[in-house]
Amino acid sequence: MDPKQIIKEIKEKQDNIKSVIFVGCGASKADLYPAKYFLDNNAKNLRVSHFTANEFNYATPVAVDETAIVITASLGGTTPETVEATAKAKAMGAHVISLTRCVNSPIANNADYTIYHRFAESYSAKLEKMGYALELAVEILNQYEGYEYYEDMKTGFSKIYDLADKAAKSVVSDAKKFAQEYKDAPIIYVMSSGATHEVAYATSICLMMEMQWINSGTFHSGEFFHGPFEIVDKDVPFILLMNDGRTRKIDSRALTFLKRFEAKTTVIDALDYGLSSVISNNVVDYFNPMLITAVFRVYAEELSYVRQHPLTKRRYMWKLEY
Repeated sequence: MDPKQIIKEIKEKQDNIKSVIFVGCGASKADLYPAKYFLDNNAKNLRVSHFTANEFNYATPVAVDETAIVITASLGGTTPETVEATAKAKAMGAHVISLTRCVNSPIANNADYTIYHRFAESYSAKLEKMGYALELAVEILNQYEGYEYYEDMKTGFSKIYDLADKAAKSVVSDAKKFAQEYKDAPIIYVMSSGATHEVAYATSICLMMEMQWINSGTFHSGEFFHGPFEIVDKDVPFILLMNDGRTRKIDSRALTFLKRFEAKTTVIDALDYGLSSVISNNVVDYFNPMLITAVFRVYAEELSYVRQHPLTKRRYMWKLEY
């Protein structure tokens, strides 16, 4: 369903929405973060929260009722914790929207509304879950409170997918160099800020730890100088996902320090791929994570090729009872 129509239907049933709650696990949880960040920055009245699914299940917020919209996400629609959270939110009276690629999957069957997205078809297709969540957030804000830059966001959505595909195709050479330089790294640290903060988180826990079995740590660029910078030294591997927009100075400060002590640093900079040339500065912050996700996916693929470790390889996930 179309995000605008979904929120319109919810508003017709419930004019007083107090809470918006995003729920998922792993990369799907991270894909919801830009939408949460957008509402944090722009909503004046809505209470906004973001849960890993099993915490939502075991420590369910009391705000889950008919005045809440709960948005859940699971790529295959079968993540047990998220399926349970979706059903629980619906049973408690919330208006539940699920995001998945799989028709008639358990998460879809437990929700009031489902948006189906693509994934494997292209680099831009891998962004659709994140994009639809952000569109839902924009519609919630605009329909319930009004949003000054609504048209700028709509224009952004019309531009970002093509830009992301072009950017991804342009970085293969750089990604191959990254793969050679990082293939034997014992640990890789990842950081970012703003709406891209949980892209860094997902890069660390999913692309590095889950899919490559590489030890990794992640932290907000703004937190770098409050603990993590003590491990900086010559040739220690870092990935900095650098934003175009209001938090760029936070990322830049971290980069200056990394260069000062000659850390092995790879920068994925949204500015390099023309983000602000096609998207208004009023809303550019919220599109950084989509562009950067597409670009770094190429880096992760090239790393997997040189390490001869496919991104689909697992030793525990889907193979054991846990």
